[in-house]
Amino acid sequence: MTADELRTLQAPLKAQYRERPETALFTLSAEGRVSENITCKIETGKARVQAGLHPATGGDGASACSADMLLEALVGCAGVTLRAVATALGIPLRGATIRAEGDLDFRGTLGVSKDVPVGFKQIRLHFDVDTDASEEQLATLLRLTERYCVVYQTLSHPTKISVLHRVISR
Repeated sequence: MTADELRTLQAPLKAQYRERPETALFTLSAEGRVSENITCKIETGKARVQAGLHPATGGDGASACSADMLLEALVGCAGVTLRAVATALGIPLRGATIRAEGDLDFRGTLGVSKDVPVGFKQIRLHFDVDTDASEEQLATLLRLTERYCVVYQTLSHPTKISVLHRVISR
């Protein structure tokens, strides 16, 4: 896709969102069903994913780990955003590899130590970019990728999460 094609694709949306900001608000959703063997089947809209325990918590490795999926979501979003920003700015990008690494101490998840927090202690996002862009262009590309990547921004500036529940049968 060229920069002009991207602008043509996005121009009506940008105009609509400027004129009627309420139309820019969407509620995205995900749904999963708890199943056997401590797993949860998630409907992604594109494929079914079965999430389960990580081997470090007793899983057999046959199911996707939700923590891995979080890193995969970050990589996917960063990659799409990188390509879109490069396209919009006319920065030649032959290719790129994006990798996310996150450090987890499973003692927290398993309740072995109350002093160990549950969740990632640190996440590192790596970009290997195949381009002839100048250092200034590359810096702009990476800065704008961080700025516009939804998953990166959500992880960097956590949003409030509310938890609701209902009992559907007894």
